[in-house]
Amino acid sequence: MEEKKRTHVSEIKKKKVKELAEQMKKKTVMVVSVKCLPSAQFQHIKKKLRNIAKIQMAKKRLVDFALDHCGIKELHKLVPYVEDSTAMLFSEDDAFDISLRLSEEKSSAKAKAGQEAPEDLIVYAGPTDLLPGPDISALSAVGLQPKVEGGKISIVKDKVLCVKGEVISPKKASILAKLNIVPFKIGLEPIAAYTDGKIYLDIKINREKLIKEIEEDYGRSLAFGVEINYVCKETLDYILGKAGLYKKIVESLLNQNQTK
Repeated sequence: MEEKKRTHVSEIKKKKVKELAEQMKKKTVMVVSVKCLPSAQFQHIKKKLRNIAKIQMAKKRLVDFALDHCGIKELHKLVPYVEDSTAMLFSEDDAFDISLRLSEEKSSAKAKAGQEAPEDLIVYAGPTDLLPGPDISALSAVGLQPKVEGGKISIVKDKVLCVKGEVISPKKASILAKLNIVPFKIGLEPIAAYTDGKIYLDIKINREKLIKEIEEDYGRSLAFGVEINYVCKETLDYILGKAGLYKKIVESLLNQNQTK
């Protein structure tokens, strides 16, 4: 009987797996995407978060092995989300607190051909810093209406250059760059996390969107409260104002009846 071949595992890899497994005892273990993130910015984010989190890059096979052998059953569920373009984040803070911090550590980035537009990308009418020349043809080629004013190119009419979800073409990516339109925010993107014994998948936080939604909900609830005459410190002034208006209307109707 042939002796089974043993896979040689270097001491460096063993040490790495042991280190990862030890970190997985933290309150929060998060898989984050580093796709399209420049190395310099990755290092900058690591430095900014070093007091609350440790971020490590490792080969997928080593991370998978550590997840499977760390002794915490729930962590096995993170294995499908580990890729070559991901890193592991470990912290004693809550996963959603970490996600909020990551959303604050993003920077603007130019569009690249092949990316999907995150929203409608609009080129507004008005002057640009472009000089007359080949750029006039390039702008016209993507459907813009350029003209020369004051020695520079101006855009005649607003135009949606890319609709939300559209794959950005090389020509449009070039024009967006020329016009200094930077529609993307890049940083560490949370993919999945284990925290307090549970796995969470939907953990991305968009601070601006969240604030906007809260403001819209507040506006709707305030209007509804005033409509049903629900009295609290937020609605009192509006309800008194509404009562004063109704009083004037009633007085006007009474005066009309008295003059008849």
